[in-house]
Amino acid sequence: MAGEADAQHQVTAAEVTRALRRASTGKALDAAEATALLSAEGAAFDELLALAGAVRDAGLRDAGRPGVITFSKKVFIPLSRLCRDRCHYCTFATVPHKLPAAFLDRDEVLAIARQGAALGCKEALFTLGDRPEDRWPAAQQWLDERGYASTLDYLRSVAIAVLEETGLLPHLNPGVLSWAELQRLRPVAPSMGMMLETTATRLWSEPGGPHFGSPDKEPAVRLRVLADAGRIGVPFTTGILIGIGETHAERVDALFEIRRSAREYGHLQEVIVQNFRAKPDTAMRSVPDASVRDLAATVAVARLLLGPGMRLQAPPNLIDASFELLVRAGIDDWGGVSPLTPDHVNPERPWPHLDELAALTAATGFELRERLTIYPGYVRGAERWLDPRLHPHVTALAAADGMAVADAPVTGRPWQEPEVEGGTGRTDLHATIDTTGRAADRRADFDTVYGDWSAVSEAAGRGTAPAVHLGALAEGLRVARENPADLLESRHEDAALALLHADGPALDELCRIADDVRAATVGDDVTYVVNRNINFSNVCYVGCRFCAFAQRERDADAYRLSVAQVADRAEEAWRDGATEICVQGGIDPQLPVSVYPDLVRAVKERVPGMHVHAFSPMEIVTAAAKAGVSVADWLTRLREAGLDTIPGTAAEILDDEVRWVLTKGKLPTSAWVETVETAHRLGIRSSSTMMYGHVDHPRHWLGHFRVLAGIQDRTGGFTEFVALPFVHTNAPIYLAGVSRAGATWRENRAVHAMARLLLHGRIDNIQCSWVKLGDEGTVAMLNGGCNDLGGTLMEETISRMAGSAHGSARTVAQLEAVAAAAGRPARQRTTGYATAPHRH
Repeated sequence: MAGEADAQHQVTAAEVTRALRRASTGKALDAAEATALLSAEGAAFDELLALAGAVRDAGLRDAGRPGVITFSKKVFIPLSRLCRDRCHYCTFATVPHKLPAAFLDRDEVLAIARQGAALGCKEALFTLGDRPEDRWPAAQQWLDERGYASTLDYLRSVAIAVLEETGLLPHLNPGVLSWAELQRLRPVAPSMGMMLETTATRLWSEPGGPHFGSPDKEPAVRLRVLADAGRIGVPFTTGILIGIGETHAERVDALFEIRRSAREYGHLQEVIVQNFRAKPDTAMRSVPDASVRDLAATVAVARLLLGPGMRLQAPPNLIDASFELLVRAGIDDWGGVSPLTPDHVNPERPWPHLDELAALTAATGFELRERLTIYPGYVRGAERWLDPRLHPHVTALAAADGMAVADAPVTGRPWQEPEVEGGTGRTDLHATIDTTGRAADRRADFDTVYGDWSAVSEAAGRGTAPAVHLGALAEGLRVARENPADLLESRHEDAALALLHADGPALDELCRIADDVRAATVGDDVTYVVNRNINFSNVCYVGCRFCAFAQRERDADAYRLSVAQVADRAEEAWRDGATEICVQGGIDPQLPVSVYPDLVRAVKERVPGMHVHAFSPMEIVTAAAKAGVSVADWLTRLREAGLDTIPGTAAEILDDEVRWVLTKGKLPTSAWVETVETAHRLGIRSSSTMMYGHVDHPRHWLGHFRVLAGIQDRTGGFTEFVALPFVHTNAPIYLAGVSRAGATWRENRAVHAMARLLLHGRIDNIQCSWVKLGDEGTVAMLNGGCNDLGGTLMEETISRMAGSAHGSARTVAQLEAVAAAAGRPARQRTTGYATAPHRH
C-alpha cells in the first residue's frame, strides 16, 4: 500500500547516494533525503545500516554502556479489551459478549502481577482500549457497579494496588489522554506511552483507511498527547507503525514530528518502530506485511534522524528472527519481554525466551541487560521526572547507573508522600532579595529543564504579528467613547487592534477616554489593600520559561517554609494591619498534598479574621491530580479549610500558541478556564490577570480579554483585572534570546487603558502593579483607566527574582502618596473591594 502513493516519485540512485554522503559527514538530513534513504538497496542499504549502527554505538558510549542492548522484564496486563475505536488491523479490541467481563478485576490484576514478581519481572504493562465506556454500555455498567467514574479512574486505582502489593512498576498505555488526565496518572506510574503510529491524516479521515472511524487515531490529537506529556514531564514511549498505507514521505514526517517533540521537551525515553503484520479476521487481513527489510531501513533512518541519544526499539517477536539485521540497523532495545504473559496485541507471535534472546543478542556482538520501565537517564534525574511517591519503588529496583538490578527482590511498598521538613533553605529570601540579591542569574539546569531552546525559538517565530489597519483607529476611538465593551466583538476587531497599537496623540486620547470611563464606573478613589504575599516554596520543576523564581531543591536560593512559618508570617501581617494574605508557591514535588489545606487551616486558627487569598489555578489542578480527586472536590476541601478567594494567576496569555512557548509545563488554557469557573461556581471568587510583553502580540491580548469576558459573563466571579508587564531581566526565556525585553512604555499605557474599555460592564476594578511599573509608571496608569494599586505586599519575591527594581513592599503612606501624585484620594479596601473596616 505504501508503494502505490510513493510511485509518484521514483527515488533515483543518485538521490540515495547524495543522502548517504551527507549522513556520513554528520550533516542533518532533510525530509526529502530521509525519504530517499528508505529506498536504499544493495550496497547503499548496507551503508545506511552501517551509518545508523555507528550513531547508535556513539550514543551507547555516551550513556556509559557500550555494547549493551536493553530489555524490560514485564508482565502484560490487558485491563480491558473493549475500545471505542475501530482500527482495521486490530485483534486486541473485541466486543463485550466475547469476554467474561468488561475489565479484569482487581484480584485478577494482582494475581498476574504477583506471579510476575515471583519470576523477577519489574514492569507491569497496562494495555487497554481507549475509553471503552464511551461506546460500550457493559463497560460503563461495570465501572458504575464498582464505584469508578471512568476507565482512567479504575486504572489509577489498580496501578496503586500493583505498586503497594507487588512492587512492580506500572507502565500505562491507556491511549489518548488530556493534560489533566496525564497529571492525574503521573503519580502512579514511572512511565507511560502511546504510539503515534502515523501523521498521515488521510489514513484516519478517508473511508477505507486503517483508522477511519477511530476518534483517538487522529494524528493531531495524538501529537497533542505527546506534547502534553512533555509539558508535564512524563517519561514517555511512542513510535510509528509502518506498512499500514502510509507513503515513505508520510513515514518520515512522523519521525520528524517525534524528533521535534523530543527536542522540545526531552521526555521521549524510547521510540518504537513496529512493522505491520496482517491478522486474520480483520479488515486488513489481505494487506501484505511490512517486510523486515523495510523495517530495518526505517529503523536506520529513524536512528539517523533521532540521533545517538534516543533509545530505539523494534519488537523482537515481529521480526522473523532477523535479530542481526535489526541490530545492524541501529536498535538498542528489544522492549518489554515477559516470561509469563503473552503479547496480547500479537498473541500469534510469542516473545522469545529470555535466555534465547540473550544468546541471539550476543551473536550480534552485544550484551543483553535488563532495564526498568523508566529508562536509566530518567531514573538518575528522578527529582525532575518522577513523582516522589514513586521514588522508593524505583530506587529499590535500580542500580546506581539507573539500570535494573536483575536479582533485586520485587516486593510491595507503600505509595505515600514523603515526610518533608519545612523551614529549610534560604527562607529569608523575601528580605535578602533586596539586600544581597539572588545567588545566580539562572538555575543550574538552565540548559535542560526548559526544553530545547532552539525548538522554543522556532516555535516562538511561528506566530507573527498580524497587519494592523491603522485606518480603523478613528473608528476605534469612536466606539471607545460610545460603547467601549463593543470593542470585544469580532466586527470591531480591526478597530480594537488599532487601539492596542495606538501611539502619540491617539494614545493620549485613548487613555483619556479610559480615564473618563473609570471615573464614571468607580469614581475617583484609588483603592489598595493592606496585605502580605507569602510564597511558601520556590522549589519547582514545571519549567516555565518566563519564571526566575523557581529553583531546584539543591539550588542556593531554594527554600521551603513550614506550615508554622506561614502562620507566623500571617500573624505578623495581621499585627501590621493586614486584612489579606496572598499565598502561592512553586509546584514543589516533595510537598505532601495535605499542605495546601493545612496552610489555610493554620492561618485561620492563628488569625481568624485574616482573608486567605491563595493558590493559583495551576496549584489547584496539580494538587487535585496528586490527591486523585476532581478540581471541584479539591476546591471544596480548601473552602472547608477556610480558603476565601483565589488569585487568577498562572494565566499569562490565554492562547495556547503563546502559552506553550512561554510556559512549557503549565496548564493549558482550557484547564485554566475550567478551574476558575469551577471556583466561581463554588462561591470562591478570583482576580484575573494577563502577563504581556514577551513573545506575544496585540491579537493575543485581545483574545485573552475575550476569554476573561466570557468567563465573567458565565460566572460573574472576577473581582478585578491585573495587568502584569513581563519582567525580563533574569527570565530564562529572555536570557536564552527568545523573548523581547518586556513591554514598552507605549504598550503599558495601551494595555491598561484597553483593559478598562474592553472589560467595561463586566469587571469594574482595573489594577496596576507598582512592583513592575514603579511609582512613576503607576501614576501614569492611574491617569489612564486604573483605579486600584493592589497591595502593600510586605514581601514580594517573584518579580524581584526576575529583576524588578521597584522593591518588595510599600507602606500605606507610600501608596497614598502615589494616589496623591495622580491627583486622587486613596481608600483602603478589602479583598472584595468593600471599604476596609477601621482596626484599632
